[in-house]
Amino acid sequence: MQVSEAWLRELIDPPIGTEQLVAQLTMAGLEVDAVQPVAAQFSGVVVGEVVSTEQHPNADKLKVCRVNVGQTEPLQIVCGAGNVRPGLKIPAALIGAVLPGDFKIKESKLRGELSFGMLCSEKELGLAASSDGLMELPDDAPVGEDIRDYLALNDNVIELGLTPNRADCLGIEGVAREVAVLNKMAFQPRAGASIAVTHQETLDIQVEAPDACPVYLGRLIKNINQAAVTPLWMQERLRRCGVRSLSPVVDVTNYILLELGQPLHAFDADKLSAPIVVRYSRAGENLSLLNDQTIELDGEALVIADQQQALALAGVMGGSSSAVSEATQDIFLECAFFSPLGIAGKARKFGLHTDSSHRFERGVDFTLQQRAMERATQLIVDIAGGSAGPINAVISPAHYPARLPVKLRSQRIQKVLGITLSNDEIGNLFQGLGMQVAEHTEGWEITPPGCRFDIAIEADLLEEIGRIVGYDNLPGSSLLMRTELGKAPEARLTLDRLQDCLVDRGYQEAITYSFVDEAMQTAVAPGDEFIRIRNPISSELAVMRTTLWCGLLTAAQYNINRQQTRVRLFESGLRFARLNGETQQQKMLAGLALGSVCAEQWGEKTRNVDFFDVKADVEALLGLTAGGLSFKPGQHPALHPGQTAEIIDADANAVGLLGMLHPNLEKQLGFDCPVFLFEIAQDAVLQRKVPKFAALSKFPSVRRDMALLVKQSITAADIVDCINGSREPAVRDVSIFDIYQGKGIEEGFKSVAVSLILQDFTQTLTDSEIDAIFRRLLEKMTAKLNARLRD
Repeated sequence: MQVSEAWLRELIDPPIGTEQLVAQLTMAGLEVDAVQPVAAQFSGVVVGEVVSTEQHPNADKLKVCRVNVGQTEPLQIVCGAGNVRPGLKIPAALIGAVLPGDFKIKESKLRGELSFGMLCSEKELGLAASSDGLMELPDDAPVGEDIRDYLALNDNVIELGLTPNRADCLGIEGVAREVAVLNKMAFQPRAGASIAVTHQETLDIQVEAPDACPVYLGRLIKNINQAAVTPLWMQERLRRCGVRSLSPVVDVTNYILLELGQPLHAFDADKLSAPIVVRYSRAGENLSLLNDQTIELDGEALVIADQQQALALAGVMGGSSSAVSEATQDIFLECAFFSPLGIAGKARKFGLHTDSSHRFERGVDFTLQQRAMERATQLIVDIAGGSAGPINAVISPAHYPARLPVKLRSQRIQKVLGITLSNDEIGNLFQGLGMQVAEHTEGWEITPPGCRFDIAIEADLLEEIGRIVGYDNLPGSSLLMRTELGKAPEARLTLDRLQDCLVDRGYQEAITYSFVDEAMQTAVAPGDEFIRIRNPISSELAVMRTTLWCGLLTAAQYNINRQQTRVRLFESGLRFARLNGETQQQKMLAGLALGSVCAEQWGEKTRNVDFFDVKADVEALLGLTAGGLSFKPGQHPALHPGQTAEIIDADANAVGLLGMLHPNLEKQLGFDCPVFLFEIAQDAVLQRKVPKFAALSKFPSVRRDMALLVKQSITAADIVDCINGSREPAVRDVSIFDIYQGKGIEEGFKSVAVSLILQDFTQTLTDSEIDAIFRRLLEKMTAKLNARLRD
């Protein structure tokens, strides 16, 4: 929400500067996102009046103007604006003035005619991004007055990032109440004086859904002047709060929304067929909105209707069929309280979000409607004339939101906040916030006002005390913990250890949304059943991910599009899957790598990362678990069929995947180099075998190598597993040190060179014993793998 500081200080003006005011608001929970001046810096510009204009003798598009700027004689100023005319009041920059952009005004000669200043547009003063001509000022603008003083441009716009629980501050008056309490000042809201009723006509109102609309007020205002112009002061206040001026009636309703936080709506009374009915929509009923969107209602949305059709989506937006236009003479002004639960989600359901729905969904003060109606009527009559009728009110107090007193214990204040407050201090604090205070045996009973929907339990009241007293003013103390430290079993790895391993290998952690784009989810995991969000934030966040790859691929695209050619990312988080009709959440650890293996350097030639580079990264993770996990060829729709491996646990269950992104998907997603991915269940790698000490042999070890011919389908892991499975006690280590295919090797076969480390605990191995072990291993591999020694 944008707040004009000058407007705020009209209601409450604490003796502090802007910087301190901003700090106060932020520390009180009304976080300030930005502070911007309402106008660029300029000087030497006054209100001027065009006395006369003559055609420039040497230029068709220029005029020589005589301008009264409050000096003894009018100034001659050459101007080329199309709307310059006698009697017009405009901003006039005098000789010596400095406009935005350090543009200095000097005496000049334009096509032979002297010009002693410059007539300004809104763009030239930095008040608008573009303009069609000179800025036209009201007829009563005082000639010669500094334009900054006249337009109150020495002002700042304070942008508040309000949390959803602080709907009471969605109006200038609510923010003023907070500022008053923070500075221990008295605040009195503007009195709601009743305007004189000058005719007795009303429109009948029927509320068929009092649970969703406990308060509905309507008033007929006749014979308004739509040719009237919104006063400049109101236009400026609206502009500074981010609202564009449209017409007097609409501007007044927007002004009340900003001032009090109460939405209002005006209907063209001549387009209504009384009575006005507040009801739930009928299934299949259509409504054309003010934004030219036509929606089909579902029977659950609350609408304002007449006897012929739905007129407005209650609390969200009016309809085009009853909209106020330039021909409107009589208006029906509506002011209501709609229950937050009755409005919540309705705007988003139809792809809408308005200032009204934003407030009604969070809660509007249900005692404010009468005052808002009188205030709006007064402004409309003052600006556009007209005759106001009596207010027709349909009120159902039984359906008001409950405002139950909340107990606040003095002992609890001391225990939680570490401070002690007197009865007077508690009374001043909460009464300043608009709450009712009654003393209680253990402390106080606090009843929240109609504008505070966030006060329900004692902790809410303690929060109010903390933020008003000031968190910096609360005493500090050391925590006293009377508890046992939790056990940290050695067989359990921490996730931090795995993350540190990946960081050490050049990866960076990414945190992505659990909500993903449905197209990305379908492309990456076409066979997975996913969960669709009923009311997604956007179409890009419409379904729950079944794999962390969706977010990582999106993050990689973002980096590639910003000239990052080498990307290493990992993420730990939940994936959400539907299995046997149930939703399951599984903690996963996933990674992505693309680009060169090493950053550009002189010591090593540049080459792109390949399957085995990423496999080495995964093996580094698996190495922390002290074994039990292995790889085998696998298949996945999103991965290259020849470069995909499954990660298998000791029970032969698949716990992860590793591979290269499928070339078709790589092209579809816009990558211009291979992308490698892995994903593994966290539970599979967080458990590890605790290392155990084994006695060292005092006898020497022996290395023997063998070159085996095996079929191409036989993996190196098959050979190692076969040797380890032979249970030869003298075999201490097995490793593959060479694989060869080509000349001299039969087609369909490959040569695998294996190194064996042999060592006994009782004796030094003899050649005959080594040969026997060698022979038994070869026989085992021949029988199981059809392997033979290479000649």
